[in-house]
Amino acid sequence: MRESSITPTIDLSVDGVSHGFLRLPHSRNDSAWGSVMIPITVAKNGDGPTALLTGANHGDEYEGPLALVELAANIDAASLTGRVIIIPFMNMPAFSEGTRTSPVDSGNMNRVFPGRPDGTLTEKIADYFQRYLLPMADIVLDFHSGGKTLDFLPFAASHVLEDKEQEARCSAARDAFNAPFALQMLEIDSVGMYDNAAEAMGKTFVTTELAGAGTSTPETVAIARKGLRNLLIHAGIMQGEMEMTHSQHLIQDDDNCFHFSPTGGMIEYTKILGDPVQKGDVLARIWDPTRTGVDPLEIHSKMDGLLAVRHTYGLIQSGDCLAVLAQEDKR
Repeated sequence: MRESSITPTIDLSVDGVSHGFLRLPHSRNDSAWGSVMIPITVAKNGDGPTALLTGANHGDEYEGPLALVELAANIDAASLTGRVIIIPFMNMPAFSEGTRTSPVDSGNMNRVFPGRPDGTLTEKIADYFQRYLLPMADIVLDFHSGGKTLDFLPFAASHVLEDKEQEARCSAARDAFNAPFALQMLEIDSVGMYDNAAEAMGKTFVTTELAGAGTSTPETVAIARKGLRNLLIHAGIMQGEMEMTHSQHLIQDDDNCFHFSPTGGMIEYTKILGDPVQKGDVLARIWDPTRTGVDPLEIHSKMDGLLAVRHTYGLIQSGDCLAVLAQEDKR
């Protein structure tokens, strides 16, 4: 397979703190020999585990980038044992435009792994992570939130894995992050996900969903920053004591947790995030905005649980994810 066209401007193996870029050549109308410059910080102190930390896998999610740029600005290599690789803006073209997918090729970074060295811009970035960065890592944290279209309970998540020792490692790291909620997560569509690429290599992988609506709050940024520090201490890379508070454990083990809108219209929710829901409860009503004098379509819950995810826009389209439930983990 051909080498990646991405070139790091810093040496990822030297001790100390280095700030630079992953430079990806990109010829475009306004710059014939241009490049996409993806900021990267590497902090290293001797031998030890490597943490790979990423944000803006989707470009309209902000808690991760805010936590990571602060860490990059303040990290002290002398306080580490091992290496931290910080990439706050994984899909830099998408982040620059504030969009979920890349404005260059419409690529969804979290659906193109393992990528291709001779593919689209997004596929080239994914390929570099797949073949160069992930193999370096022992623990991987990929920050997410709901972007512009979804809002989540603030949780850290891991997945059910065939390798139960790896699953236990991921769950322990998720719990060390110590978000207000800890979720064993079920994915709608896992094909091409960064999560799967990391987990297939046996890495300890943690992800998050920290609210959303295309913005951030002081609360969610604080969750991200505390969780990031906790995770690095848990991994044995950073010195210090973890800050731990109560975290509610949730599971998703049934596809009935997902609710999609069968029609378009104006949506009226009857529940707020975190509300308990019984099977058959009305989650939302969808009103037809093209006429008056008609009743709304009621969307009923397919299971017991609590509301963990909801659509943010006041209008919804047919096929959009309307709500996702989770259940308390009583095991």
